[in-house]
Amino acid sequence: MVCGVFDPLISFYCHRTVRGQEHLDGLDAPVLFVANHASHADTPVLLRSLPPRWRRRTAVAAAADYFYAKQHLAVSVSLAFGTIPLERRGGGLDEDATAHLRRLIDDRWSLVVYAEGTRSRDGSVGKLRTGAAVLAATYGLPIVPVHTAGTHVAMPTGRRWMERPSRLSRHPISVTFGAPIRATPQDDRFEVMEQVRLFLEQQGARTTPDPKLARRRAARAGADAAASDGAGGGEAA
Repeated sequence: MVCGVFDPLISFYCHRTVRGQEHLDGLDAPVLFVANHASHADTPVLLRSLPPRWRRRTAVAAAADYFYAKQHLAVSVSLAFGTIPLERRGGGLDEDATAHLRRLIDDRWSLVVYAEGTRSRDGSVGKLRTGAAVLAATYGLPIVPVHTAGTHVAMPTGRRWMERPSRLSRHPISVTFGAPIRATPQDDRFEVMEQVRLFLEQQGARTTPDPKLARRRAARAGADAAASDGAGGGEAA
């Protein structure tokens, strides 16, 4: 449905440029596509930017409190984008959604996750949540970072649909895929998401570093220094 309905509509309003698809060439499904989120246009734009073999088997994690609060909206987004509900208030996935996700992964479906958990109000990238890193480590999935630019201007928060800048011009939109990031249960989830943030920043996005990461790094440095001092003291004795 995305290709049949949304692609010609988006193409009418936007000129899309896709970069970094070569990073997908050596990967096998499933993967986590972890992206910034600035517009409701992000999902159809991102899905349409995937190579066909990926697009056909990629679902989207959608905010349960927004898209699943009303049945007609839940049915619409599920049919259009193959969504699964994701709680944004610390609840993660409920039992039904977890079972559904497990089946999707077992069937080699990939998943789009918006790292901020909500849309940006001004187009910048907010603090990244760590749920994507936890999912990647839990299910052994590589993270493919994705940066989408231009959608906020084309369809900002509060606008129901896109408008052309003028009769003869379209909004420039770009989608950039990054090199895969591997996450294991032993990895610090904040460090994993910092790699995603740095990728987004390298693409020109204004990002928000997570203050918890600096505190965790300082705590680790302190622990390492204490351990080193303890080891040195033992040798001297």
